[in-house]
Amino acid sequence: MPGAAQEKSSEQKITPFKIAVKDEILRDLKERLARTRWPDQIDGTDWEYGVPLASMQKLVEYWRTKYDWREQEKNLNKLDQFVTRIDGLDIHFVHVRSKEKQALPLVIVHGWPGSFYEFHKIIGPLTDPVSHGGKAEDAFHVVCPSLPGFGFSSKPGERGWNSQRMAEVIAKLMARLGYERYGAQGGDWGAGVTRWLAANDGGRCIGGHSNFPPSARP
Repeated sequence: MPGAAQEKSSEQKITPFKIAVKDEILRDLKERLARTRWPDQIDGTDWEYGVPLASMQKLVEYWRTKYDWREQEKNLNKLDQFVTRIDGLDIHFVHVRSKEKQALPLVIVHGWPGSFYEFHKIIGPLTDPVSHGGKAEDAFHVVCPSLPGFGFSSKPGERGWNSQRMAEVIAKLMARLGYERYGAQGGDWGAGVTRWLAANDGGRCIGGHSNFPPSARP
């Protein structure tokens, strides 16, 4: 059916993405920061009961009056970002291909609290190792997704979005990008996603690395 085929094609479309937070959202944030109702602090305490009141007030004042979101937005938009719809959600991701033809695709998954931006400093060395003192054969095509409910990806509207289900979305993303084999890396919640990728997408995920290994009671 032509209509069904067209709908499927639209669902699988990959669209370039730029961050553009509306001015009214930034104004609303500053107004809410200005209306902060501060608690009392016990005399003579510093960091014993959490962040000192004076430190938090200083941070909020900087955030409200000096923090330049537009400058940060410009820096974020230097990354090649995209969005595609998978399992009813808009999935945001960074995708940077290496100039090395033999590069291995690598998906890097963040955790909580975290985002795709955690990896911005390693994208260059991974995709272009020669320019960073490495070897061409060590190059990767890098994919950094925003997990469902994080960053600029849609948030799920129902329960059950555990690390296994998130891994299913990431596996579909890698397939949609045309990668028949890839590696995976993750930390925190991303470690759980990586383990499920390695376990359940074994035909294409050839290896997984975690910097947050699970442990059990002895």
